[in-house]
Amino acid sequence: MPADLHCPDCGTRYAAGPDEPWRCGCGSPLEFTERPLPKGEPRALSRLDTSAGLWAFFELLPIERRVSLGEGFTPLVPAEGWNAAFKLEYVFPTGSFKDRGATTTLSRAVELGVDRVIEDSSGNAGAAIATYAARAGIDADVYVPADVKQSKLMAIQRTGARPIRVDGERADVTRACLEAVEGVDDTPTDGDDRPTDEDDRPTHGDDAPYQRGTGWYASHVWNPAFLAGTETFAYEVAAQHGWNAPDAIVLPAGNGTLLLGAYRGFSRLHEAGVVDGLPRLYAAQAAGYAPIVAAVGGEGGEGATNELADGIRIDDPARGPEMIEAIETTGGDAVAVDENAVETSLDRLHRAGFYIEPTCAVAPAALEWFHERGVIDADETVVVPLTGSGLKTV
Repeated sequence: MPADLHCPDCGTRYAAGPDEPWRCGCGSPLEFTERPLPKGEPRALSRLDTSAGLWAFFELLPIERRVSLGEGFTPLVPAEGWNAAFKLEYVFPTGSFKDRGATTTLSRAVELGVDRVIEDSSGNAGAAIATYAARAGIDADVYVPADVKQSKLMAIQRTGARPIRVDGERADVTRACLEAVEGVDDTPTDGDDRPTDEDDRPTHGDDAPYQRGTGWYASHVWNPAFLAGTETFAYEVAAQHGWNAPDAIVLPAGNGTLLLGAYRGFSRLHEAGVVDGLPRLYAAQAAGYAPIVAAVGGEGGEGATNELADGIRIDDPARGPEMIEAIETTGGDAVAVDENAVETSLDRLHRAGFYIEPTCAVAPAALEWFHERGVIDADETVVVPLTGSGLKTV
């Protein structure tokens, strides 16, 4: 039976089902009532079925494997010039780490008998949800910014999902998506009545509201199934380090799904006695879009705006308090990275053989910043995920 949901803040419990709410009535995110912990001694990496990808950790997931493309167990390779190891999250089926959450989220959707999912995204999460929805045979509407990169738009559209481009800021995309989830907008959308742009692509702006009806919110921010998937990043890193936690992890952070996955995953391993402690978590944000940096008293990017890192241009992350907790509890920090630093970092990464998108370059640039200031020592064990493919930058 699918696991029920509950609210950690007010204690309300919700039965699993296609009509389950996307958040608690009190406004808080929901979590699974089941929280399985590892039992006994962990198996050595050589004894893990890595051919199952991240589903090798099925015992730690409150979801059954229903929709998979073999995702997970991405390579962890030395990056000597950075005094770190890079985890190549861009080699996933859709070219980003968001597949971790997509496989668990769509598996949950199948468990519940969902026939349509709705998501809002700057591109990568939308492509992942659309792809896994296609694999599951489930309809998908994906709300994206009007200026989304063409490669990401086509990655969504070619799956048979319907991308809806929204004018305005990233927050406007979420707002339009939630109107569709909650059925607020009554605009007719069947046949020729749906508003489109000059290329006959659905739009949703001030002059062209668009909604196909309610659906299950497959949110990479709110849906606990997605975070269950990103927790596997921590399990893989620990297994690849002989079931030890690295000293530090430096991650790009917009909505914080990978940051929170790392925190939750290592916290569970620590609670079970598998690892001795938690890695310090360092958030790399884009200058001009750095609310977590401001909240924890971080530095960098003063007076600058970073439009290159489009994947993390988030002004007000829904799980901001949880992100702050993850950083402060682990003794980490946050830094804002400007466009010049991203360009320099991106060029260096490409020349070293790591063909990634600009948003990914934020974390290695942040690592250099932390190294230069002695925040992270050169002899510490550091992991940096490279989160999205350069093939999606057009």
